[in-house]
Amino acid sequence: MPKVSSVIVPYATYLRVYEPLAAFPEPERGHWARYARRPDRPSYQDELRRSLADLLPTPPVPVPVQESGDAFVLEIDGVLCVCPWRTRLRGWQALGELADELPRPVLDAALPEFVRQQAAQDYERWLARNPDARPWIRTSTWQVPLHWFVLVSDEERRFDKGSGEIPPMLRYRTPMVQARRRVARALRTLKDTIDEGPLIDGLVDVGRWLEEFHPRSLVELDYGGLVHTLPAGELEDDHSAADVADGIEALRQGDGAGAGEAYARLVERWRSVRDRRSAN
Repeated sequence: MPKVSSVIVPYATYLRVYEPLAAFPEPERGHWARYARRPDRPSYQDELRRSLADLLPTPPVPVPVQESGDAFVLEIDGVLCVCPWRTRLRGWQALGELADELPRPVLDAALPEFVRQQAAQDYERWLARNPDARPWIRTSTWQVPLHWFVLVSDEERRFDKGSGEIPPMLRYRTPMVQARRRVARALRTLKDTIDEGPLIDGLVDVGRWLEEFHPRSLVELDYGGLVHTLPAGELEDDHSAADVADGIEALRQGDGAGAGEAYARLVERWRSVRDRRSAN
């Protein structure tokens, strides 16, 4: 089992894909088979902690020099499933998005321009040799993107209050075939009832990403460190996936008022998270 740390690294949420071991070619398949037998596999907190440690040197190291050999591992109905970290690839991709997330003075202070340029050049060279590369993990800070909730259902929700050094946990897991089916149904409804917008764009993007993986994979939506920004009662009462499903079903039935009520519940629930983000 992954080790538990009392040091919490907020505030990221995750969308992960666990592929069956058979989906990986050799020699990678053998590596993950051996890795799964390790008793000291790291947790998601360890992954974030390692990444943050690279930002301490001067100049900072925005992207690991070598790709991670770690992964998250699940056994489902006797089938070993693996979600590689691919920290280096995800670091490059996240670096390309920072310009849209941070004001230029803040970005330059955190990561000097010459550091970002060097990382971008390294990524271009690497991508030319690995054009089909894709991450098994998507990350979002200070929020769960609404289109992620389309992939799961309220019945797949798992909540644990935690105790002692074990933090609370809120996550959903669903078979890949179900996630793809929900994306396709939601897209049909949204395109028939509303104008183009971020929700449709997000669903198109995540749908294409899901198609890259084995059909017997598992999809996991994990609140990750975001659970530490929400009071316990609010977290326990958080049924955002149900609200998103209710809103889309209302649109399918032509019930604009019902869709508006579902959206209002989502806005109210996530307002406190947005307020905390603004305060930081």
